[in-house]
Amino acid sequence: MAMIRVRLSIEVRSLRAAAEPHALALFYARLLGADAQAGHEPDLVEVVGGAGVHLAIRKDHGYAPPSWPRPEDSQQAHLRILVDSADLDEAEREAVSLGAVPVDSDAGDGPREVRVFSDPAGHSFSIAAASWSV
Repeated sequence: MAMIRVRLSIEVRSLRAAAEPHALALFYARLLGADAQAGHEPDLVEVVGGAGVHLAIRKDHGYAPPSWPRPEDSQQAHLRILVDSADLDEAEREAVSLGAVPVDSDAGDGPREVRVFSDPAGHSFSIAAASWSV
């Protein structure tokens, strides 16, 4: 499998909660070509890699997946992974093969510069062309 080439200009630090932090850390480590390692606390796993990737995943014993995008629910962090435009389709296939679930069904006309998914624990994230902006 090809690793997603992540292009980040700043360090990303994010914390996710999950019932199974090791499994979720492995998902992101494989997706980003990073390493999953034990955190400084027993219920914490960190994903660390080049290009400024640093994602911490904490075990939440009462975890319930977020039901994004419903405005009545609490706000959740959303990761946006930037890739070269030419790699967008490959990155989408890789994410799905690792367990991501596409959540945007409105493909519209023509190519999509942003693809939205939920990770295996239900958190949203997107893969976008590096040229895309909000």
